[in-house]
Amino acid sequence: MKSAEIRQRFLDFFEKKSHTIVPSAPMVIKGDPTLMFTNAGMNQFKDIILGNVRPKATRVADSQKCLRVSGKHNDLEEVGHDTYHHTMFEMLGNWSFGDYFKKEAIAYAWEFLTEEMGLDKNRLYATVFEGSKEDHLEEDKEALEYWKLYLPEDRILYGNKKDNFWEMGDMGPCGPCSEIHIDLRPEAERALKPGRELVNKDNPLVIEIWNLVFMQYNRKADGSLENLPSHHVDTGMGFERLCMAVQGKTSNYDTDVFTPIIGEIARLSGKEYGKDAAADVAMRVIADHLRTIAFSITDGQLPSNVKAGYVIRRILRRAVRYAYTFLDQKDAFMYKLVPVLIEVMGQHYPELSSQRVLIERVIQEEENAFLRTLDKGIKLLDRIIEKTKAEDYLTVPGNVAFELYDTYGFPLDLTELILKENGLVVNRREFKAEMEAQKERSRSAAAVNTDDWVELIADDTQEFVGYDYTETEVQITRYRRVSTKGKTLYQLVFNITPFYGESGGQVGDRGWLISETEKISVLDTHKENGLTIHITDRLPEDLTQVFTAKVDVDKRIATENNHTSTHLLHYALRKVLGTHVEQKGSYVSDEYLRFDFSHFQKVTDEELEEVAAIVNQEIRKNYPLEESRAVPIGQAKKMGAMAIFGEKYGDLVRVVKFGESVELCGGTHAHATGQIGFFKIISESSVSAGVRRIEAITAAKAEEYILNYFKMMKEIDRMFKSNRGVLENVRELLNENEELKKDVEKFTRESLRIMKEGWKNEKRVIRDVNMIVKTVMMPPANVKDIAFQLKGELDNLVLVIGGVFNNKPHLTVMFSDSLVKDYGLHAGQIVKDAAQEIKGGGGGQPFFATAGGSNPEGVSKALERAEKLILDKIH
Repeated sequence: MKSAEIRQRFLDFFEKKSHTIVPSAPMVIKGDPTLMFTNAGMNQFKDIILGNVRPKATRVADSQKCLRVSGKHNDLEEVGHDTYHHTMFEMLGNWSFGDYFKKEAIAYAWEFLTEEMGLDKNRLYATVFEGSKEDHLEEDKEALEYWKLYLPEDRILYGNKKDNFWEMGDMGPCGPCSEIHIDLRPEAERALKPGRELVNKDNPLVIEIWNLVFMQYNRKADGSLENLPSHHVDTGMGFERLCMAVQGKTSNYDTDVFTPIIGEIARLSGKEYGKDAAADVAMRVIADHLRTIAFSITDGQLPSNVKAGYVIRRILRRAVRYAYTFLDQKDAFMYKLVPVLIEVMGQHYPELSSQRVLIERVIQEEENAFLRTLDKGIKLLDRIIEKTKAEDYLTVPGNVAFELYDTYGFPLDLTELILKENGLVVNRREFKAEMEAQKERSRSAAAVNTDDWVELIADDTQEFVGYDYTETEVQITRYRRVSTKGKTLYQLVFNITPFYGESGGQVGDRGWLISETEKISVLDTHKENGLTIHITDRLPEDLTQVFTAKVDVDKRIATENNHTSTHLLHYALRKVLGTHVEQKGSYVSDEYLRFDFSHFQKVTDEELEEVAAIVNQEIRKNYPLEESRAVPIGQAKKMGAMAIFGEKYGDLVRVVKFGESVELCGGTHAHATGQIGFFKIISESSVSAGVRRIEAITAAKAEEYILNYFKMMKEIDRMFKSNRGVLENVRELLNENEELKKDVEKFTRESLRIMKEGWKNEKRVIRDVNMIVKTVMMPPANVKDIAFQLKGELDNLVLVIGGVFNNKPHLTVMFSDSLVKDYGLHAGQIVKDAAQEIKGGGGGQPFFATAGGSNPEGVSKALERAEKLILDKIH
């Protein structure tokens, strides 16, 4: 049974059990401050489980893309080294939201595994929660009794809190779970030792394949548990592990999920899989990481140096490092694996095919960039090795290894591998201390203390009326205090709100919360788990009264103008550049707009002018906002609405139309395009391979920009006191400047020639050496110019020049090659020693070196010191 069929049979099985099949949510999370990535199937249903949103269907099943590389759930270091851990994996899951519970969940799991998949019942084990004194929880006898219907009691095991109580994080939904494990060992091994003794003991062939989580509780900030409003079932089965069990393999990497990719890696690298342990690990790492990187890019997350982008870049660099070290790949090659990935997964995930070019270009550019860094790092490490050996040490300090890691992205294991080849080791204790210090700095910088919600009204629903109103009467249903960096803020939830919470690239509204006695500023608004959260710096005196929630209309209108302009810009870009253009990110505020889009070369000035002209034409046509709310997503796509990869859309969506521009969008918009007034592009730049960025302004900001530009032009015109026009005047000024530059260069050359002749006349002859020692007042570059001229004109030259330029002291030492050879003179060593007098440092080659410093008064002493060192050598 092929992997694609296994996935489909899972979905078909649960569809027959009255489950609604839903698509995978994006792997990269937007709009949830507590998570960067989807690390479990339940993430997209968190707001339902918390009771913030009512489910559209009480039974659901899906195959969810997941990523576990940070925080509590982090499998990165195991990936490639064992047979069953992955960064990106698929989680097959079935869900019940207040419908069935433990009995049915266990029955469905047993039926699917044993009857639908045909797995051997005698190889299956189940675990149940043993209870926790710490949380005042008893053992899960209910799950135990249901499992007895299918398994003998000696194959039902108790598990501790670590293994059998599932929590998404430090706070949030949680509950006891029941894991299903399978023993895939050969019969001979099973006869020697029963599988029950190897469950949860990290045996690669006795592994967990399915986890049935029974969501009963919510973990609060103080660590206590409270019952959830409804009990839910959340199951997660590792698709890759299921394929291994069904296909009779002993490694996930031996299933058809990975074998085509590994085969292509072997072909491209010229290495045979299964022949060398280190190369095998590298191939597994690359096959795994390729999937993570490709799906992250399709979800709109490009590699970068911050947050989620940094995690993706780190994963990509980890794969490049394995290819470089163990597969001898010194040039980019991972991007060549994208076609085979599409063959394996493209049928179920068509976004891989539609974004193939972008995925390939981003990976190739990232590979090339890191390979250059890797090369620099290895050269630096070679110098460290040389220095360590010269000083007769065997250990490289931990702070040096950490600098390689922190600055050059050099993983510790690579540093240790190279050092080992040279008989050296890293001081791991010091390295760990440096790492912990950095983590502590990060934790301190980002430390946020969040209290539990204080509930005022037992109503978890919230109505957003901001499309139609900017002011309404509200009540506060809950609030909590948040402390960060010594500052205390408050988060408020209203029963109804006109405030738009930050999402989809649009900033959150600001405004006021008004009562008869006070007016409190709403500083920002964001969304969390389906609720709009309003940020204030103080609480109202009376939390229970009715308030007027009022949006700052001026800022809202300016933001709407910019948001609508991104839609028009998207339309214009596709018209001018081609339909390959897709939105890859945006930022919309009342100040300006930023729009990222897929395109593989710089947008020319002529193209930008055409794009801006089309946008302004659409503005002048004054298209009204045509808005359709709660449209089934299939119908919306038939209307021609453009969806953005990586955005999470529900079954019902909002369609926004201005003329021929039709998009799925939840943001607020201008009532008609004419409201925007004018659109002006400010800049066009590169974000990464295949992604460009345009920044623009509209309305009053654009008008202000144009007015300031013309004021500047008038001022320039006034400065020339001429009637010929700015362009002609500037042209003439540039021509005059060019002529003056030539005159200055000519004068400088002549001055240097005269100065050089003067130096030659002042030389001293000591034995057979022509020695020039001088103090000058000129730039170091001019000293260097004269020095190299003199080297070609005087034999056996010793030149020592000291000077001060722009209040900064400098030294220059030059020797003829013959003196370096005959007397062992070394300009770099002498200038380094003499530079101590000017409180500086420097160096260079044996025949030429320079230094700078901070003490101008020390120049004379520096010259004396250098001269003495040279004379000592000569004599």
